[in-house]
Amino acid sequence: MLIDTRKSPYAQVWSLPRAAFTWRDGFWKERTARVADTMVPHVLGLFESDDDFHAVANFQIAANLRDGHYKGPPFDDGDFYKILEGAMLVAYERQDAALEARIDRFIQLIGQAQQPDGYLSTKQIIGEREHSGIRRQGDINDFEAYNFGHLFTAACTHHRLTGKRTLLEIAIRAAGYLESLYQEAERTGKVQTAVCPSHYMGLVELYRETGQKRFLETAGLAIRLRDLVPNGSDDNQDRIPLLEHDKILGHAVRATYLYAGVADLYLETGDARLLAMLDKVWHDLTDKKLYLTGGCGALYSGVSPFGDFLEGYLKKQVTHQAFGYAYQLPNITAYNETCATLGHIFWMHRMFAAKPRARLFDLIERSFFNLALAAVSLDGGKYFYENPLRRTPKFAEKVMWPLERSSKLSCFCCPTNLARSLLEVIEYTGLASADEVWLGVYGAHEARYTLEGGMAFTLVQDTDYPWDGTIRLSCKDVENPRPFTLQVRIPGWLESGSVSLNGQRTELGASDADTYLPVRLEDPARDLVTVVFDMPSRATMAHPLVEEAAGQVAVERGPLVYCLESPDVPVDTLDAVHVYADAAYMPVPFELDGQKLVALEGEGAVMETPGRDPNRLYQPLRAPALRAIPIRLIPYFAWDNRGSGEMRIWLPVIVRQIKKPEHEHEHEQY
Repeated sequence: MLIDTRKSPYAQVWSLPRAAFTWRDGFWKERTARVADTMVPHVLGLFESDDDFHAVANFQIAANLRDGHYKGPPFDDGDFYKILEGAMLVAYERQDAALEARIDRFIQLIGQAQQPDGYLSTKQIIGEREHSGIRRQGDINDFEAYNFGHLFTAACTHHRLTGKRTLLEIAIRAAGYLESLYQEAERTGKVQTAVCPSHYMGLVELYRETGQKRFLETAGLAIRLRDLVPNGSDDNQDRIPLLEHDKILGHAVRATYLYAGVADLYLETGDARLLAMLDKVWHDLTDKKLYLTGGCGALYSGVSPFGDFLEGYLKKQVTHQAFGYAYQLPNITAYNETCATLGHIFWMHRMFAAKPRARLFDLIERSFFNLALAAVSLDGGKYFYENPLRRTPKFAEKVMWPLERSSKLSCFCCPTNLARSLLEVIEYTGLASADEVWLGVYGAHEARYTLEGGMAFTLVQDTDYPWDGTIRLSCKDVENPRPFTLQVRIPGWLESGSVSLNGQRTELGASDADTYLPVRLEDPARDLVTVVFDMPSRATMAHPLVEEAAGQVAVERGPLVYCLESPDVPVDTLDAVHVYADAAYMPVPFELDGQKLVALEGEGAVMETPGRDPNRLYQPLRAPALRAIPIRLIPYFAWDNRGSGEMRIWLPVIVRQIKKPEHEHEHEQY
């Protein structure tokens, strides 16, 4: 979801145009090439097929170009716009004239389906024509505003990449319909919740792209009207007034989309009350409810734990893909919908524009490298909807989504969102302020910056990150040279490293983690900055209240979370595998499905308990014994590419020897 904050008055840093960026080589170039070569064609083909998602057919039926009935989920239109945005990015990057012409045909079809008053949601258009009882604003779970919002963002992306106004004009007419709708709701007081409110972000982006302030005003009105929704719930984050929010509750996608849209509104209006509220909710998420992988929304379904007893419990505020209580982070049944984490990324990106903090980009990078990449197979053709932290055949309960990636899901919102978002990672590599460049997601790329006074240069980043922590930064093609400050992001996981300017070295330690280190370049055309983030493996423990991680650790290296899979340990089950608290793992090259990775190899142990019955719920403890075994851990994003074996991130931890106190005293005898 591309954003353009260059003219946003309350943005402290701003984004660059897409044309400013190019991947050079390395990790992200390889991953995005797989998205472009496999994922986008595959997903777009599914939406074009009558037998699969029927989305193109729905537009044709709505446009009276063929007979038939609506088929598919109610959010098909919005998901089609998302994969169309991904196709736009591929066509732009590769100058693919055939793909661009195909996109133009889709846009023409979308325009033919649009109604004279600007309305555009094919399920309702077809339903009203058939007198089936399906109508505009008839059911909040028909996702009309969601469809509009993704139309708006796709239209802005299309205009920025091509200069064409075809899709933009369709979006402007559709936004005009929403403007009238919300103005009427304000006059009458009859207000409905809009679920998964992508239209807040979409309307603000449409304002940024067109300069028409009415779209910003419509976004502000739509958000204000949330406080008037009758019988609101935590599921849709409208139980209490927006400015009173201090916890992240309810449906994870609806929450992250809401707060991303509110952050957009702050960037344009400067309403400090909005930013204060967002900070509170953000802290609740990141301090108490966020998975190690960056995943959002722990529960398949639940009941909101907050609010008045009668309203919140007896009326059952049932919530799907929900944030639960603080520290309620299960592993096997972790939901972690891919779209929720992408919404979290959109939100953090906007929060960074409002107030640059290294922690925000640490979260963005963690979410991209771990959960987002884990949601697609290494070959680009299979996908997760939810993203668990453990898989075991002993868990025989039927869950909503497959525990293996699938090439086709009944709901395809995640692959469409993921395709465009992975193609947009490059726009998260850096932002600018008046005379500063702020580094974001690390990766080998070039970016063209223009700072105050007309100084322009291409910043070159050479690195094998995330496999190696050395990053070299230099400038080329410098125009109107003058000094500027390079803000180097120090990751939150760092314990040691250095930053050197032309050989003059500054040491880094754990106290520098999650900060920005300003490096002043006096002669940009000649200056060379070398960043070294040491990357030993490390064991991570969770807060004591995260019950499902008690007595366990996760192994990480750099920005990557690692996991243990069945093929990488010589045991029948992972249940009894333990790791040592002081274990040191050796990074080793490893190839999986044609992809070059770095695995971690070291020593673990199997705890063998004679006479233990694996099927009993409770039983007496028998004296266990430890047997040393070699183990290999792989990056979590690469799991489930070798069959349906076991996997786990959190592993039981053991110590080799209990440390005695330095000064032992004899107990006084009584």
